[in-house]
Amino acid sequence: MNNKRVGIAWIISLTAFLGSLYFSEIAGFVPCEFCWYQRILMYPLAILLGIGWYIEDRKLPYYVLPFSVIGVGVSTFHYLHQKTEWFTQAVACTQGVPCSGAYINWFGFITIPFLALIAFISITVIMITILKKELNDEESL
Repeated sequence: MNNKRVGIAWIISLTAFLGSLYFSEIAGFVPCEFCWYQRILMYPLAILLGIGWYIEDRKLPYYVLPFSVIGVGVSTFHYLHQKTEWFTQAVACTQGVPCSGAYINWFGFITIPFLALIAFISITVIMITILKKELNDEESL
């Protein structure tokens, strides 16, 4: 059961990994500073989750959760920076591409940081459910 959850988390991270590469390398969207931070947090997840899924590592949530939880924070901050006035004032993202720019804005709220946020939240929730189940199984022994 946990192996299926890890597989789903790996597919989510792989989709985010390939999606970010598509946006930058094929669509030609130059990543901003916060986009790079999100990539730094997401790219290792694609590798960790793939290996963890293959070897059925029971300790995988302990490796993945630090990346995914920090990723939730960075993506949330970046999304709020794009969509609100408060966070626009708080960050001076002046080198290269501005962090407040939105290459995509589907339905008026789906931007690239929003997609990353959904991926990080999904992976975090999956890892927490796996960790909770593992702890419950250990208690029942």
